[in-house]
Parts: sequence; C-alpha cells; structure tokens
Amino acid sequence: MADNNENVNEVENKTEQVLKQTETKNEPTTSPVSKPVDPSEKKKIDVLLKAAGDAPIMKKKKWAVDANKPVAYLTEFIRKYIKCEPSESLFIYVNQTFVPAPDQLISNLFDCFGTDGKLVLHYCKSQAWG
Repeated sequence: MADNNENVNEVENKTEQVLKQTETKNEPTTSPVSKPVDPSEKKKIDVLLKAAGDAPIMKKKKWAVDANKPVAYLTEFIRKYIKCEPSESLFIYVNQTFVPAPDQLISNLFDCFGTDGKLVLHYCKSQAWG
C-alpha cells in the first residue's frame, strides 16, 4: 500500500510540474528578447536641418527623429532650440520648394524626398520659397 501512495505522490508531483510549465509558457513575458519588435515601431530617421534667410544657424544640424512624429513636432523642436518668440513665424521647407503639412509624418517625407539616408529640411523665420 505504501508503494501505491508513493507512486500516486510521484504522479501528482509530475502533473503539477507539467501544469506549471504549461502555465508559464502561456503567460506573456516582459523579456525584450521574446517580444517581437515591429521595425517601424522604433525607427529613427536622420534629419538634416539647414538655416535659410534670417534664421539662426543651429550648432548641431543632424538629428535622429522618430519616424512616426509629425512635422509639427519638428517645428516646435526647432522653435525651442533657436529660442523663437511665440509671435515669430517659422517655416519648414522640403527641397527648398514647399512647406509640408503640420500633420505630415516624417517617415512619409523621408520615403518621398529622403536622399543618402537622410531627410534635408530648411527652416527660416520669413517666407523664402513657394
């Protein structure tokens, strides 16, 4: 009878171990290795910012910007960096010809107008082109 109880206990222990292993396999993990990364999720685009007209020149010209950020984000960043007054205008130009819409994504501009792995944008305080 003692042998039967030992066998039953062994079977129960093994069953519990298998159940625990199955549960841990089904639980979502927070490990960065096991989580698939969407390539567009963390993509950054090199943006080259060039001053035009009367705009102050930035000391750092090349910036890595999240691909899913809109042009408005970049405009506000430039305003803060060059200490632009709230009453002053700031124009962003692509290819020195047109002003992109504020809600246009940086990734879309890069796909259409990016060259040599970067997007070149010009900024100025007065209307220069277009």
